[in-house]
Parts: sequence; structure tokens; C-alpha cells
Amino acid sequence: MKYNLLLGASTLLAAAVISCTDHDISGGYPEKAEASNPAILTDANGVKVYNGGFGSALVQDPVDKKVFYLLTDRGPNIDGTIANSKVFAQPDFVPQIGKFRLVGNQLILEKTIFLKNENGVNLNGLPNPIGQGFTGELALDVLGNTLANSADGLDSEGMAMAPDGSFWVSDEYGPHLVHFDANGKTLERINPFGTGAGGRKIPAVFALRRANRGMEGLTITPDGKTLVGIMQFPLYNPSSSAMSGSLVTRILAYDIASGNSKQYVYLIDRANLQANSEIVAINNTQFLVLERDGEYATNANKATVIKKIYKIDISAATDISDPANSTNGKLYGGLTVEQLKNAATLQLNGITPVTKTLAADLMTDISTLYGHDKAEGLAIIDANTIAISNDDDFGVSGTGVYASKILPATNTVDKNTIYFVKLKKPLW
Repeated sequence: MKYNLLLGASTLLAAAVISCTDHDISGGYPEKAEASNPAILTDANGVKVYNGGFGSALVQDPVDKKVFYLLTDRGPNIDGTIANSKVFAQPDFVPQIGKFRLVGNQLILEKTIFLKNENGVNLNGLPNPIGQGFTGELALDVLGNTLANSADGLDSEGMAMAPDGSFWVSDEYGPHLVHFDANGKTLERINPFGTGAGGRKIPAVFALRRANRGMEGLTITPDGKTLVGIMQFPLYNPSSSAMSGSLVTRILAYDIASGNSKQYVYLIDRANLQANSEIVAINNTQFLVLERDGEYATNANKATVIKKIYKIDISAATDISDPANSTNGKLYGGLTVEQLKNAATLQLNGITPVTKTLAADLMTDISTLYGHDKAEGLAIIDANTIAISNDDDFGVSGTGVYASKILPATNTVDKNTIYFVKLKKPLW
């Protein structure tokens, strides 16, 4: 069955939603709203792959406050049984933005924006070629056939809306920063290699991202001038073994007009977390960061599960940019920043990381148990309220063979949900 036919059905049926809670936390927002997304994208070995996947990033419409734009990633995939392989149930899946309307405590899908290249051709989620963001991953279909790498591949993860209504999206491959118009057509693609539309680059060191741990979060400052992206995990800089145990992740502040950038250190709570899922601007120097592990919370383990939101400030942090733009970035005593690993060693080398203070904890600050593994989208509703979306992985999981993605806390298939969280302390 062809994808475009399925898409039409999914767009119509995704409006079917279920009510989750009647608890109103502030300004007409429920504690959570869930999109049931009953349409089937495809069938993989007898397992239903849902037209979900919305939730890797979350943006509230600046005018209509009941409208939310949610981003998918590269599409339904699972780990293969071959080292570094991924099995794609829908190889021609198009990364997309869903326009959802909050009606009471329901999410209604009103529009789907397909992401396209500069020629208007649909993008896909397949790994990039060597020299253009290749991760070393082997892409396979469900029959085990090798899928070709694609320069149009995008593993979209972070999203920001510009003042003109266009979208900026960051990804886990290049990493790439891609500017799309309001209809999803590429205006520019920026990466460490200069291979995208427009040819501009971000610093070369970002190409050392760990595979599938790229630029997970992206925001734009309120003045519309600066993109601020955060890497999900410490760079493999100079290698995975050399930075083992490091807490050092990088924030990139990229001036859109000039292409100049600055870099800052954000220290994650614990080594080997997933870890940073999103960043969103409060003002030009203060941001919220969503930091998490990859665990499903249950009533038994929730005390140890990490799903936290931190308020950070970059104004006093050290810019660790390398003027020479070398492969490993600026070195300190012959070591990369990732090799410095922690706050004490950073301080000895004159580096001040961004400040961070806890703003919310999903394990304690909502009345219902947050049972999802992948809290990934983050938006600021007002000074007292934030919104969190989850990546439901299209309702599937598995290794080699597709299985339904079941939440242990509820024994139900994971679905896209927005949680509205009342903060204990105002953001401003």
C-alpha cells in the first residue's frame, strides 16, 4: 500500500482523540491531552505502526494559543540484529510537522506539513552519505534489504518557529540546521560540511556527535536573531573511549544573519544519560533545558527516573569556540572539552559552564504518573506553565522484529501526549 494513500486516511482519522483528564491547571489548559492517532501507517510483521511519531519537538503558535506544532523524527524504525543497523518499516516516510489544536483536553490534527528539499521533493529519514552526515548506521527494510543512503535524509529532532512563521529544524545526522518555509520547503541547510542548500557551515567539531545523539534541541531567541541548539550527548571527541564518563555537552548559539557562532558547556546530571532532549528560550540569555534518561517510569521506580527541566543562563558562561575551527575544537592542555569531563576539571582550565537550576521534575510535579520513556518536546505557555510532549516511536519498538511499544505503567501502547505542567516558581 502506498504511503500517500495511507497518509490521507491518517490525516482524517488522527482527529479521533480520547479524553485524558478533566483537571484544569491554568488558563484553560488540562493537565494532559492525548491524540489517539488510530490510523495505521503500515504493518510490520503483523504489528501495527501508527501514524504517530509527533512529539520530538513542540512549538506553540504565537497567536492562536490553542494551536501546537509537533515534529516527527525520521520515521518508524527499530534496532536491527546486525551491528549499527536500523530497520525501517516505512522507508519512504517523510519527516513532518503536525498542526494540532487543543480542544478541551483533546488534540485534533488539523494539518500536516511535509518537509521537502529546496526543489520541493519530499525528504526522507534515511541516513546521509559519507561526507554529508553519515552516522555509520546500516539502513534495512523489513525484509533485510539494504536501503541506500540519502542526501535528503533528515532525523529531525528540534524545532523553532521564526517570527515570519517559517521553521528551523535541527537533526541527529549531520547535525543539520534546516530552514523551512511555512509550507515545509527547504530554504537553507547548514551543517559542518557545507553540503546543504546555501553552503553555510556550523563549527566542524559538531560532526563528532555520537550517532543518534545529535542536535536534539533547538530554539530561537525572542529577538529572532539567534538559533540556540543543544547536543543530546557529549561529542565523541576525540573518540568514544577518550570521553567516557564525560558530563560535557555543547550548546551552539548561531547568529542567523552573520553565520558567526558561540559555544557553551552544559553539564548533564549523570554520565550516560540520553540526555538533553530540548531547549527553549525564555529571553536572549536564559533558557529551559529538558534533560532525561531513557527509562519508563512506574510507581515502583519513579524515584530514580530522570525527567527534569532546568532553567539555565549562558550570560556568564565561557565561550569555548575555536577560532581555527579545527576538527576537535579548542583544546585545553592538549585535551578536548569533552575530555575535561566535569565541573572541577573545567574550572581548572578556566571554563565556566552555563548555570542550571531545577525548574520542574516530571516525577513529582504532575498528579498523574509520567510513564513515557521519551520526554522530548518543550514549550513555555506562560511564566507559570510549560508544556511537554513525548516521542511515542509510532507505537513500536523491538530489535530485529517489530513489537508494540507498551508503557509498563499502564500496559497500553504509547501515544503522543502533551502534559501541561504548573511550575512551583515563575520563570520571570
